[in-house]
Amino acid sequence: MKYIFLSLCLFGIISSSNSQELANAPKPFGPLPTQKQVDWQEMEFYAFVHFSLNTFTNKEWGFGDESPQLFNPTQLDVRQWARVVKEAGMKGIILVAKHHDGFCLWPSAYTERSVKNSPWQNGKGDVVKELAAACKEYNLKLGLYLSPWDRNSADYGKPEYVTYFRNQLKELLTNYGDVFEMWFDGANGGDGYYGGANETRKINTLTYYNWDETYKLIYKLAPKTLVWGVGPSEARWIGNEDGRAGKTNWSLLRQKDELAGKVHYTEFMSGHEDGEKWVPGEADVSIRPGWFYHSVEDDKVRSLDEMVDIYYESIGRNATLLLNLPVDRRGLVNENDEARLKELVATIKSDFKKELLAGTKVSADNVRGKSIEFAPKNVIDGNKNSYWATDDNVTKASITFEFAKPTDIDRVLLQEDIKLGQRVKAFTVEAKVDGNWKTIASETTIGYKRILRLDRVKALALRINITDSKASIVISNIQAYNAPTFVRIPEIQRDKNGLFTLKSEEGNQIYYTLNGNKPSEKSTLYTKPFQYNKAVEIKAIARNSKEKINSAMKTAKYGISKENWKIISISSGDLKSADRIIDGNPNTDWGFGSETNKLPQEVIIDMGTLLKIKGFTYIPQQVGSNLNLISNYEFYTSSDNVNWTKQSEGEFSNIKHNPIEQVKLFVGVQARYLRFVATAAVSKGQSVSIAEINVVEE
Repeated sequence: MKYIFLSLCLFGIISSSNSQELANAPKPFGPLPTQKQVDWQEMEFYAFVHFSLNTFTNKEWGFGDESPQLFNPTQLDVRQWARVVKEAGMKGIILVAKHHDGFCLWPSAYTERSVKNSPWQNGKGDVVKELAAACKEYNLKLGLYLSPWDRNSADYGKPEYVTYFRNQLKELLTNYGDVFEMWFDGANGGDGYYGGANETRKINTLTYYNWDETYKLIYKLAPKTLVWGVGPSEARWIGNEDGRAGKTNWSLLRQKDELAGKVHYTEFMSGHEDGEKWVPGEADVSIRPGWFYHSVEDDKVRSLDEMVDIYYESIGRNATLLLNLPVDRRGLVNENDEARLKELVATIKSDFKKELLAGTKVSADNVRGKSIEFAPKNVIDGNKNSYWATDDNVTKASITFEFAKPTDIDRVLLQEDIKLGQRVKAFTVEAKVDGNWKTIASETTIGYKRILRLDRVKALALRINITDSKASIVISNIQAYNAPTFVRIPEIQRDKNGLFTLKSEEGNQIYYTLNGNKPSEKSTLYTKPFQYNKAVEIKAIARNSKEKINSAMKTAKYGISKENWKIISISSGDLKSADRIIDGNPNTDWGFGSETNKLPQEVIIDMGTLLKIKGFTYIPQQVGSNLNLISNYEFYTSSDNVNWTKQSEGEFSNIKHNPIEQVKLFVGVQARYLRFVATAAVSKGQSVSIAEINVVEE
């Protein structure tokens, strides 16, 4: 009886202790994520797939008048997509089921503009269904993009279209299993075919779709689906199409202000410290310049350097990364894209190969209630549900990791327990080097995950100082690594006179070839600028001779140099400075057009000799905040500056959010003179700019 009594007393003490520890746990602070949002954030990295009629018309935005008969992939294999995505470590695929031109990749019952009227699988195919099955097979999550804007629908802009839009939502959310994310593009309203009307239709994006009711419909049909983009969304665009979040990145947003049109999209990069709703950022970017496949971009896949930067500046800055893979006309992820993905995966795996803090002695200058429940060792235990926490009144504290011997470090990873809110406003990282503490980083927010790339230090100890926090500190994970030295690719520039200049990081050597061969340290060593006026493909690498590590290869293609090019006529602007558009330097630009010289405006270029060309490129202004972008154009050629032939006209689709080099191809012609006409500008302005005009030679 005595033993039973003692056991009961002991049980009571333990129960009381557990209750006390539970009561002493930090209370949630500020806006909080739903479990759906936590699960979404933990996906970190997933794929976008743009594949539709635009793939076969070589457009970024279809006008809405393209025939469904053009959709005819010869080797469509969604299992190949899924395999590539899985091998890259991505957790899901978001498919563009319908883009702005209105063509549907599933046999929608509400329109004839779909795969059912294409020759692919004799009109019996369903890309969404096949991909859903492939995702299930490869244990990937399926997401879907449905463009709110439809440049084909005769009803767009009328109440009837909203019903049509919701009917298609019902099809996608009820026929293909769970959808982890529903993606709504912000491009809404403008010119289009609209069933033959061929006109401009404007809508109020905040009210036209009645987003509150549309969201209710989605959550009723698919409560597990996270909705991204416009309306009262659960995740936000990061504010650019470069795949990069701000160094400061709050998962909070003043969404009431946003829905009232009071928030500019550039604020999405950093979110709002005082936001009233949890709306984390998703960084979207294409692995190529365009979102849809264009064969001319086969050699323009983003460099390994750029891809690694994107990884660290998205996932490493408290955002998720949505990487677009533009499936080609065969219906496959292109070999060049897959190769770059494999290089990226290898680099990231190498960077995070061995964690260094797990075996350290860890301490903190404040522990919540001095309880083991919130001990500093929790940040290195590998358990995402445990954490180091401070007392309620402590918003500044340090946690220290002591190594058994000096250890090389160049990466630090930190995570807050976001289920309790995002708290940290500022922190520093110190390393104990040769007996002295040295500050090696000074940063702001952490959130779900923050990864710092640092100059390598040999440290006997590492200290994280939380210098400002909204509430008591709650850190779930801290890791450190020594990533291999990453040698960046060299820069290659050629001016209009054919003078090549190559640049690399200080201390590195550059080796190059002009004959198409892959460069190595046995190739030509770059020592000074050199002249080469002919058409050429130059390949170059940088080499860290001390560590004997090479960069990835940089490739650049050039036609005949422009030393004989001249600007012979402009419709407005300063003729003396117009030479900037043919100087070979994309960082210089020239503008024309004004309120007194309204668009269209033109410039005529003499190339000095007859050339066989098959296209042209327009590089928009690259430097500055107001880029004065051209949205619509006409392009003419002539052999005598008298008789002109129009070779191309149309729009530079999506240039506002993706101001990259615009490539337009046409049937090859002999030409000496070029006439480029700016017919319309982004935001309907009258002043436009050009950084560079080039031709695509045959």
